[in-house]
Parts: sequence; C-alpha cells; structure tokens
Amino acid sequence: MNEWSDLPGAGSDADIAVLAEIVAGVESVETQLTAAQVAQVRLLARAGQLAVSQAAGAPEGVRVHDMALRSIAAELGGVLRVTDRTVQARIDEARDLVENYPATLVAWEAGRITRGHVRVIQDAGCPVPADRRAEYETLAIARCEGDTPNRVRAGIEILAERLTERSFTERHRDAATGRRVRVVPGGVGMSEVIATVPTVIADGILDRLTQQAHAVIDARDPGETDHRRMDEVRADVFTDLLLAGTPALDPTATGDTPGTLGAIRAHVQVIVPALTLLGSDDGPVDLIGRSPIDADTARVLADAAHDWARVLTEPVEGVVLAVDRYRTPWPQRRFLRARDQHCRFPGCRRAAVRCEIDHTIDAAKGGPTALWNLAHLCQRHHSMKQFTLWRVRQLGGGVLEWTSPTGRIYREDAPAPPIAFMPALAHDSGPAPF
Repeated sequence: MNEWSDLPGAGSDADIAVLAEIVAGVESVETQLTAAQVAQVRLLARAGQLAVSQAAGAPEGVRVHDMALRSIAAELGGVLRVTDRTVQARIDEARDLVENYPATLVAWEAGRITRGHVRVIQDAGCPVPADRRAEYETLAIARCEGDTPNRVRAGIEILAERLTERSFTERHRDAATGRRVRVVPGGVGMSEVIATVPTVIADGILDRLTQQAHAVIDARDPGETDHRRMDEVRADVFTDLLLAGTPALDPTATGDTPGTLGAIRAHVQVIVPALTLLGSDDGPVDLIGRSPIDADTARVLADAAHDWARVLTEPVEGVVLAVDRYRTPWPQRRFLRARDQHCRFPGCRRAAVRCEIDHTIDAAKGGPTALWNLAHLCQRHHSMKQFTLWRVRQLGGGVLEWTSPTGRIYREDAPAPPIAFMPALAHDSGPAPF
C-alpha cells in the first residue's frame, strides 16, 4: 500500500494502476476524437463552398446560394439526425474556421489546443479586422497552449479588443444603453428575473449574495430546520433586498442588536493597467473570473476604491516583481493576490478574493508562512489537496507543480496579466489590481 492509502477514497496501488490505464485510454480516445472532429469541420466547410460554387453566375437577386445551402444542409441533416438549420449553422462555423482561422485549425489538429480553445478564439475574434487576424491568431494560440479555455478567455477577448478599430470602451457605452430587467415565465408557478447590466455590476451582485448566503448558512444552529441550499438562500436574499431593501430574516442578529447581513458589501477583483488609470488607454480591463470590463468603469472603481495596491511587473512576461507595502499591514496577502489572481489549481479561475491562502507545505508539518510556500486555492481544490492523493510543490517564482494520483505532472505557471503579451504595450510599467 502507498503512504496515502488511509485518505478517504485513496484506494490501493491496484486502484491507481487502473486509474492510470483509464487516463491513458481517455487521452488516446481524445486524440482520435480530435482527428475526427477536424475532418468533419473540413468536410462541412467543403459543403458550404460547394453551395457557393453552385450559385456562381446566378442572376443578382436570385437566392440560388441560399437554396443550394439549404438543400445540402438537409442532406447532411438526414445523416447526422439533426435539423437542416442546425447543420447550416455548423457549416457557417466550419467555413469561418477553415477560411479565417487556418492557423487555429492546424494547432487544433496537431493537439496543441482543444476544441474549447478554438471556440474561444473564434468567438473573441469576431471584431478583429481581416488584415490583423493572422497577428491575432498567432498571439491567441500561444496563450491557449499554456492554459485551459476558461482561463484564457478573458485574455483572448482583451487581445481581440485591442486589435479592433473601435475601442472596447466606446462600444461598451453603446451596449450599456441596452441594460434592462425582464421576467421570463416558467412552469409550476416559477419565473426567471433577468437583468442585463454591466459585467462588473453583475459580478458584484453575485458576490454580495454569495457572502450573505454563507452568513445565513454559517449562523444556523445544529438543530436548525432550515435546510435550504446555497442557491435557494441566494435567491431568497435577492428577493428580500429588492422588495424590502434589507434581508427580511437575519440569523446573525441577536436580541435587539442588528445583524451583520445587511452590512456585507460586494468585492470584485480588477487588474487595471497604469495607462488606463492615466486615461491614455481605453482598452478593456480584466475582471478576474469574468469577462473584460470597459476602461471607464475601471477608472470609476479605482477612484472609489479604499483598498488598492500598485504592482510592478516585468514588462514582457508580466511576472509580479513587487507590490507597494506602505499602504497595508498585510503585504504578503496583497502580494499573493496580485501574483496569483485566481485559484492556482490547473484550470480553475475562481478569483483570489474568493479563495483561501494555502501553505504548500502544511504549517502543521513545519511549512513557513513565506511567499515561496503560499498560494491561493479555492475551497474545492484546497480540500482536494488535503484529502486526496493530489500533491503540489512550488518551484520558485510562483510556479506550482501538481502531481496527480497516477503520477502525471501538471505545471501551473504564475499567471501573467492579459496585457503582458501585447507587444505594443511592452513599455507599460504593469497593472495595478484593485
């Protein structure tokens, strides 16, 4: 038996061997699936190009191309057992990938990136002008090779926005005029309340509701009959705040003393480049864990923030070098938040402000509270490190090396600010997180 066999669900050495076999099998099947998916994309693109050739020479105003495409899509739909509308959409997507993102397709075919990365590059690349698309692809693929799709999405979106002709902030001002609230009726007496608001507002709303829901759940007595789940509590608090202005029931209150539930305020984590603060750059700004926000909102947040730090980064790679310490009694926490940005388990993008600081070498085993032994982990992955066979060590410079139960190694580099891979901004002194 191995030394960790007493951990819950750890299993025997034989179990680990079976898991290793399963992982290798999944990896092999994934390679085959990628080859099949790429082949299908090329065929669907050919189908779209066939419709174009069939319509060549048709009189203007005659919908020959549309009819040809419909007919071809209907034929393929019969084989794929989906509607012709669905096939037509997939043909359009395939043509876009083959014709406009050839380097992305090659990288996917070679296994350097995944289908998820391809979707991110295509979705984010829509506003990029045709004459700058090759530049966009090169930078986007390089970023995707080192991380998961959900981690790179914000950075790729920011990259694309910085290559557009009209700034993100200008387009956000127009989009903000479409903010609204609507109700979508559901079944069994339920409905959905949907608010279209700026991303940073949405993130703040969810953060405050989550904090308040945690406070409600943590205040429960052992014999409490309230068994609502987190989502239920969040929904109830949301309703109370809108209808009454304050939570109707505050379990943190005692006697005549008001509770702390209403005093909870939202926290968001934003990285703002120095040039944006100075008003010299109107490009998008990274809201950690979410999609980018506009420069105007970032400057408003910076002006109103009571808790912020200036971060000095290496100008090309974006590695955090130093953080102003005179503003804070907790320099380590501030430095780690700037360095890590999010949970440091591979693929997780939960913002550092919603994570726990973990001692890589447990404090109980003599691990010091030093920068080289600390990193942010969300509750899920903190627990997994503690109670499963996953192990981690720090290699220096904020680089974490994770080893899975089967012995596979995953290197988790310290995240670089999304702006760091933009050559035109290499002179920037670095971002300041708030």
